[in-house]
Amino acid sequence: MIFENAIVITMDPERRVIMEGAVAVEGKLIAAVGKSEEIAANFPEKRRIDCRGNILMPGLIDAHLHTSQALLRGCADDVDLIDFLIKRVWVLMGNYTEADGRASAELALLEMIKSGTTGFIECMLAERYGFDGVAEAILSSGVRAAIGKIVMDRPSYAGEEFVMHFGMIEDGDTSIRNTLSAYDRWNGAGEGRIQVWFGPRTPGGVSPELYDRIGRLARERDMGITVHLCEVKEDLEYAASQGFRSPVEFAEVHGLLGPRTVLGHAVWTDPEDWKILARTGTSVSHNPASNSHLASGIAPVAGMLAAGVNVAMGCDAATCDNTYDMVRDLREVSHLAKIREEDPLVVPAETVLEMATLHGARAMGIEDEVGSIEAGKRADFIVINLDAPHLTPVWDPVSTVVYAAVGSDVDTVVADGVILMEGRKVLTMDEEAILSDARRRAREIEKRAGLSIGTRWPVV
Repeated sequence: MIFENAIVITMDPERRVIMEGAVAVEGKLIAAVGKSEEIAANFPEKRRIDCRGNILMPGLIDAHLHTSQALLRGCADDVDLIDFLIKRVWVLMGNYTEADGRASAELALLEMIKSGTTGFIECMLAERYGFDGVAEAILSSGVRAAIGKIVMDRPSYAGEEFVMHFGMIEDGDTSIRNTLSAYDRWNGAGEGRIQVWFGPRTPGGVSPELYDRIGRLARERDMGITVHLCEVKEDLEYAASQGFRSPVEFAEVHGLLGPRTVLGHAVWTDPEDWKILARTGTSVSHNPASNSHLASGIAPVAGMLAAGVNVAMGCDAATCDNTYDMVRDLREVSHLAKIREEDPLVVPAETVLEMATLHGARAMGIEDEVGSIEAGKRADFIVINLDAPHLTPVWDPVSTVVYAAVGSDVDTVVADGVILMEGRKVLTMDEEAILSDARRRAREIEKRAGLSIGTRWPVV
């Protein structure tokens, strides 16, 4: 195929933006990138798809995401983090069946495709959600994923007084064994589209001894690790109780850091932490909307980037961002950084787009395959339709994407050379069936959990 007559935001080493550009695809790979006239002449036999002057750019990569919480969108808005977890989210998720876990993943995948995400890191997939069903849904959807399987041996969060719902508790030996079993079954599936990682819970939910074991096994098998760290101030208190200056130092000593590790949030970090993260090659997922929604704090993105830390970005979950639309969240990355630093020049649009593409690819360990539009890389890209009032006029295509676009502006999605969505129609998933199933299951879960969730205003 040739996708022609596009504004191509390449994200290549020169960061070229090619006006009247084209991308030629052969099989799963990008064969050539250049001016439309040149590409058409060099590939005369290929099917030609007219992008009509719209933006073509790399698919977005969500570095921190909970597929299991798509079914819980809006279930716990405007509450503090502890009540959010203990009184709502954990209670509902503790009543999931494996079929619910798959249905939630399908809903999240559908939303991701419809808003231009072609790869993601699932940060905490619990045993009860059914690993195989979720992996099957990812495989058939056509996107890429690193699936972090939960590992834990303590039922607490941020202190012994905050105990999980019994339906969410797993023991250490079983969670390790099942993670390794899932790795043997699924790692590398879909010609490399699926990876299986360790997804240990936050310090306080995992013993130091189990963290040591996770770090050792991950190094032996070259497995990724993704863990929530420094999301809340209580993480600092836990690290201090263990005799460490910071959670980052705690994580390094217990073998969790390195180029195959992604830390979720990293809000409560300082320059000493950034040096450790940069030295170890550890990536961070900045989750701006989630941190804002739960008032967790504003991550020091500008400082981490300046220190050489690979900072990607993520949506987190539909419970704390209400969306898996990365395009919508792009502007929040920049806006929060500017507020924190009181400087309108920090984390500009170009940096945000790097975080959502190249940095995300590096976090997943696939920067040689995706993240930019270059010959020889996998054909993972999206087309954004500019024919809308809120996208008119276009002075700077990069600025337009970051500050003005939303996920529903994405018209076409390609991953591994396969068209997943064209003209807003998803071709790899049954949208109507997924939405109908999600609506039904949400109410069934609410009933099983013994909760009644709705508006705080009177309903007549």
